[in-house]
Amino acid sequence: MRLLIAEDDPTSLHLLDWLLRGWGYETLLARDGNEAWKILQTPGAPALVILDWLMPGMDGIELCKNVRSLQTELRPYIILVTGKETKKDLVIGINAGADEYLAKPYEPEELRVRVHAGERIVEMEMAMLTAREALRYQAMHDEMTGLLNHAYGMESLWREFARSARTGRPISIVLADLDHFKSVNDLYGHPAGDRVLVEAAKRMASKMRPYEALIRYGGEEFLAVLCECAAPEAEKMAERLRRVLADELFDIEGKKVPLTASFGVASCAQASGAAVEALVRLADQALYHAKAKGRNCIHVATLRPASAQAPDCPITVKDGS
Repeated sequence: MRLLIAEDDPTSLHLLDWLLRGWGYETLLARDGNEAWKILQTPGAPALVILDWLMPGMDGIELCKNVRSLQTELRPYIILVTGKETKKDLVIGINAGADEYLAKPYEPEELRVRVHAGERIVEMEMAMLTAREALRYQAMHDEMTGLLNHAYGMESLWREFARSARTGRPISIVLADLDHFKSVNDLYGHPAGDRVLVEAAKRMASKMRPYEALIRYGGEEFLAVLCECAAPEAEKMAERLRRVLADELFDIEGKKVPLTASFGVASCAQASGAAVEALVRLADQALYHAKAKGRNCIHVATLRPASAQAPDCPITVKDGS
């Protein structure tokens, strides 16, 4: 584990460095409070810190307070070392943000016990952060494909729709459905079908830009959310998604099998006065028309806010070839 030692006395600094390296720690050294403060503000700064109270530039108490003001997920564990040893000094140090207080002179074994205790606490906090991030990822992503799941994906659509209403910029969505996917499951089995879904998701995700969202909408359906994207650009995106599936055969149980998808595009020039449900419903209608026209094609529809609830918004047919 990496550990920062902040100590202005060269002899004490060398001794601490020698002891801690002997115990297996990787050390960073700071010879005053200002140098230590610069280190602790950098990404990946050590999570275990030994500070001397009395240092030039910035003393240990001020440094403790500054460190505790940082907005970091992992809270550094601070051991404050000082010649001050009254109860009042102890209270001042702990109130400033120190986790442990060690009075000089101290035995090396005493320091080792305190450092090991701090290491265990840091490791527990890191494990908790890792577990929390894993739970957050699971709550947001589809377990099979790794795409955003339906619930979180729809929240993302609501946020982008609200942003479109504020900015007056267009928003579009693309609803895709894999053609004849049931036959894949029937012929090759559901495990093979699952692998095809993962590959299809991977291919389509490769065409998405960082600020766009691709959602596992349900079953073999996928939904792309395209912010600040008008109908012509959304149609181009749908064509890229169509081609990335249709232009290369899928490997299913050692066989090269063609797989295509149909696409319904719904676009709204300005979300103000419209509704998310109307946009999704329109994309679903466009997808239905694509299926009826023979699949492996794109249908584009434009949602007019004034008639957001109208089911018969004009649809422009764009057949893929």
